[in-house]
Amino acid sequence: MSIRTIMVAGAGQMGSGIAQVAAAAGIDVLLYDVYSESVEKSLSGIAKQLTRNVESKLSEEAKLEILDRIIVSDSLQQVERADLVIEAISENMELKASLFRNLESICQSHTILASNTSSLPITEIAAVTKRPAQVIGMHFMNPVPVMPLVEVIRGLETSQEVCETVFRLAEKMGKTPVEVNDFPGFVSNRILMPMINEAVYTVYEGVASIESVDKVMKLGMNHPMGPLELADFIGLDTCLSIMEILYEGFKDSKYRPCPLLRKYVKAGRLGRKSGQGFYSYN
Repeated sequence: MSIRTIMVAGAGQMGSGIAQVAAAAGIDVLLYDVYSESVEKSLSGIAKQLTRNVESKLSEEAKLEILDRIIVSDSLQQVERADLVIEAISENMELKASLFRNLESICQSHTILASNTSSLPITEIAAVTKRPAQVIGMHFMNPVPVMPLVEVIRGLETSQEVCETVFRLAEKMGKTPVEVNDFPGFVSNRILMPMINEAVYTVYEGVASIESVDKVMKLGMNHPMGPLELADFIGLDTCLSIMEILYEGFKDSKYRPCPLLRKYVKAGRLGRKSGQGFYSYN
């Protein structure tokens, strides 16, 4: 199956990045969000990112071509034009299930429905539709234009043809697709989030300071970012949500979120996006 047009549903940080790399790969993109201001902010951010690329390796002509391929969609009805939809909305099962029901009622029979979920079960998302064979996970890494990995998550009913189509699409977008099975957290977050959670525990228990924990992991383990700095970058609310999904999915105490992580989220200390997390960004 050939993918000529995709809809990216959700114009936040992840959706913006997905739209950018898809358009850069020559794919027409319909960028949709329920909030029009989010789409405008997304387009502005993409333009700024591409302008920085112009200063290094991208021509001005190529930049304009990429931007021309991104079409603002103010109605979900326009999904009729899409061969594939990549959902990139909040990590909330009820919201995602509602969106997938709406998408299915509008889009064409051949359209593939993909979710950028970082931890929620694809099989459960697919079950709300009448086309589970055409539902798949495409978990991009943040920041999307920079990170090469896409976790491709096959649900219980996902067809081989859909999986192969998504692999080819990811490769066309300059990414390296890796197939993983549908378990809570998949591979990336099942490994990463417990590490971050344990780093929070070391601070909570007074083992070391925030700065010392990050320094140990950067200088001793050659990590580009310390786990607490990375948590701020991801968003502490997102980290907590994924830990809760792991804890609920496996019923194993090793996935229990640290009380300090809960406290920070309740206090509104969400990381970079709120200006304060483990570090201050004001």
